[in-house]
Order: sequence, then C-alpha cells, then structure tokens
Amino acid sequence: MQVEENVYMSLLQSELVSKEDPSTPNRKFATDINIATSSVRKKLFQYSETTTDILKNDSPMKHFYTMSPISSKGQAILSSPMKNQRFISKTPFKVLDAPELQDDFYLNLVDWSSQNVMAVGLGNCVYLWSAATCKVSKLCDLGAFDTVASLSWMNTGSHLAIGTMEGWVQLWDVQKQKRVRALTGHVSRVGSMTWNSNILTTGSRDKNIIHRDVRSADAFVKKVTGHKQEICGLKWNVHNQQLASGGNDNKLLVWDKLNEKPLYKFSDHKAAVKAIDWSPHQPGLLASGGGTADRHIRFWNTITGSSINAIDTGSQVCNLAWSKNSNEIVSTHGYSQNQVTVWKYPSMTQLATLTGHTSRVLYLAMSPDGQTVVTGAGDETLRFWNIFDKRNGTKVQRSLLDEFSRIR
Repeated sequence: MQVEENVYMSLLQSELVSKEDPSTPNRKFATDINIATSSVRKKLFQYSETTTDILKNDSPMKHFYTMSPISSKGQAILSSPMKNQRFISKTPFKVLDAPELQDDFYLNLVDWSSQNVMAVGLGNCVYLWSAATCKVSKLCDLGAFDTVASLSWMNTGSHLAIGTMEGWVQLWDVQKQKRVRALTGHVSRVGSMTWNSNILTTGSRDKNIIHRDVRSADAFVKKVTGHKQEICGLKWNVHNQQLASGGNDNKLLVWDKLNEKPLYKFSDHKAAVKAIDWSPHQPGLLASGGGTADRHIRFWNTITGSSINAIDTGSQVCNLAWSKNSNEIVSTHGYSQNQVTVWKYPSMTQLATLTGHTSRVLYLAMSPDGQTVVTGAGDETLRFWNIFDKRNGTKVQRSLLDEFSRIR
C-alpha cells in the first residue's frame, strides 16, 4: 500500500507541475507515466510482445512492472510461444488377425527384423509379414507334435531363430526359406532368445541359458545356470557386452560377456521378470518389468550395479521397448488393464495410454526405423501404432477388410 501511495503522489505532483507551467519538461514525463500506468492496469496478467519489449528497455517506466507478483523473467517466459505437444494417435493404423496367437505370458512370438519383415509364431507355424508389400508368407510348419515358443531375428535380418515347446532351436535362412540348423541342448520349451552378432543365446523352462556360435560346426559354446525357475526374458546389450536375463523366480540377472557367474543379481521384483530392454541412449541403463504381483518398471545402472528408480504401473508388465529416436519407453500390460503406455524418461510421465486389445498385451516389436511398434495379444490380433512417428501419425489408414488384413 505504501508503494502504491508513493506512486500516486508522484503522479499527482507531476500533473500539478505540468498544469502550472505547460512548458515544463516534466509534462512529457507525466504523460508517459499516465500511459505506462494505464498499460500496467490493463495488462497486469496479459503477456504480449509489447510488455516484453518494455521490460527489456531501460526506461524509467520499467520499475512500475515490479508491482506484478510475477517477475520480469517469468513474464518473458509466459510471453514466449508455447511449444506444441507431440501428437500420438490413440488408434492403431493397422490391425491384423492372428489366429492361434497364444495367450501365454512366458512365450515370445513376435519379432521385427532389420530388413523390415515381421515374424509371427501361430500354433505350430511361423509366418512372415513384409512391411514393404504388406504380403504374408508361410516360412515353416513344425508338424503336429511341436509348437512355436519363441522367435528372434539375427541382427542382419537374414536368418531367423525359432525356439520350440519340445526344446529344439532351429535356424532358418529366410531368403532361401530353408532350415540350416536344428540344435539340441534344452530339455524343455525355449521361450526366450537374443542375438549378439553370431552368438545366439537361448533360455528355457529347464532353467538353463545356452550360448551358441552359429558359425561353428556344433554351435555349442557354453551352458550357464543362475535362475531357479524358467527363463522368461533375455536381452543382449551389444555395446557393453552385457546380458540381462529375467526369470520366473522373480530375479533379474546381469551377466558380463559369456561368464559362467552373473555379475549382478537383483531381487527387487515380486513376480516373474519377462520385460527387459537396454537403453540405446545411456550406457548401462537397463529397464525391467515385473508380473501381476509386482506391476513395477524398474531402472538399473549396470555399470555400478545400483537401482535408479521404480514406477508402479498398476498392472502386469509384459514388455518394454526403448525408443530409438527419443528418450522414451513403451510398455505393454496384462492384468488388469491390457493397455500400451508411452513414458517420458527419466520423469516417467505418461505421454499416452493406448487401448484396444481385449486381453493381455503379451507381445511387442519395433520397426527398424524406430517409429512404429506392433503389439500382439491373446485376443488373436496384431495392432500397429504410430507411437514414435516423426510425421505425427499421418499415415493413411488402410481398411481392415483389405486382402492383407490377416496373418495366415
């Protein structure tokens, strides 16, 4: 109140002086004060370029803006243009029917190659879907006595590894559509696989992890044991040569190269750990997700062996995938929300929640350009989402009734 009274008295005195002597130099100053004061009253909470320009000047009017509860720096920020939020479409741009896509948390039946070809395991058959032509072809049939349990493309996209319920590991040359290897070693289903150059690493219900070099005659390199129950998830970090494995024993292990003993053993999860992925943006940053009794996404520094953060998602975490283009991560969920969620890291604010699947979203793969993800569920559908598309999801949506709307 004292400040306002002083301003008012200054204005009054200036006006009296100007009336007594019209030629006085204070008359113009008083007029400027009247204009500026009127501007402040009208624009106290309106921030425009005019206000910002006045704040930048060193005129005697500048001190009147200190009457605002917002600082001049804050006013300048508020007057700047607002940054547009990235648009993420809430509907898939393509939906494919996938008959016999199994509703089994422990399997990994969808993978997308560097050559832009998606592989899907349906029952005892493997099908290939070309993203370039949208055409579907059948790669193989395991026969009546075996079923597909996992799929994983070699880094070059030329060969596909197939794990089966009977414990076999098959290697297929996709161009020739020919099986080139049939490998033994596991005595139960092979539900998880990952590549590190020519090294194929497989995890099984028999609790073992087997490393194979597909260039050698017998392929076998080493068998390691660290989990007490089925291996649910495997992922190599090719940059620092670390392997992450998740098990049905609720453990997350980190292995250094092909060593027989794990480098770290994390026991924070309270349910099976299937969802695993390494950040492409920060060395040694690992994300993992727990099952129904856990519901958490956890982040780890595998250089120091420390926990970084944990987020309760509210539902079973089935898959995780880091964006190749931005510091974001996408997760898929089962009980009870069956949704796909996009997160901003490290704040872990939700950028979008995508719904549409009517059962657990058990499968996830990303296109080689990192702009599109495909999700699969026990509702026997595959849904394609423009989550990281730089064009803001402006692709033309094809009819779900066209000739390529079905796998198989």
